[in-house]
Amino acid sequence: MAKPLRIIEWKGLAIMNVLIDTNVIIDVLLRRVPFFEDSARIIFLSERGELHGFVSASAITDIFYITKKELKNKNAATELIMNLLQTISVATVSEDNIYEALKLQWDDFEDSIQFVVGKNILADYIVTRNTKDFTDSTINVLNPEEFLNKITTPPNKMNE
Repeated sequence: MAKPLRIIEWKGLAIMNVLIDTNVIIDVLLRRVPFFEDSARIIFLSERGELHGFVSASAITDIFYITKKELKNKNAATELIMNLLQTISVATVSEDNIYEALKLQWDDFEDSIQFVVGKNILADYIVTRNTKDFTDSTINVLNPEEFLNKITTPPNKMNE
C-alpha cells in the first residue's frame, strides 16, 4: 500500500497533518462547553490552511449519529457535516486498517482504528480529549488545549 505524501506547504514549510478525534469534532458541532473554544480553534486552523486536519471515515458515522440525536434534526446534522467536510479531509479506513487495528488488541477498538488511520496519513498529532486511551500510540497525542499550547509556543520556549 502506498504511503501518502506530505505535499501541502504553507510559506515554504510543510504543514502538519492532524487527526482530529470524534469527541473534538462533536464538541465543535454541538458547541459543547467548556470544550468548544479550543476545539473550534483547531478546526479554524485547518480552514485557514495552517494545518491539514483529518477525520477518519469511520468516525463520520458516529459524528452524524450523535449530532442528529442531540439536535433531533437530520437536516441540521447533515448540513453541519457537509460544512465540516469543507474544512477537514476524510481519511479512508481500509480492510487492511481494520486488521491492523484488531492485531493491536487495544482496549478501545475505535481508538486503535484512529491510531492506524493516523499512521496512514502520516499524522504528526492525534487531537482527542481521551488521551489516556492512546497510551500505546507512537503518534503524539494531545488534548485540544495542549495541542494549541504546543503549536503556539515559540521554539526557544519549548525547552525551558
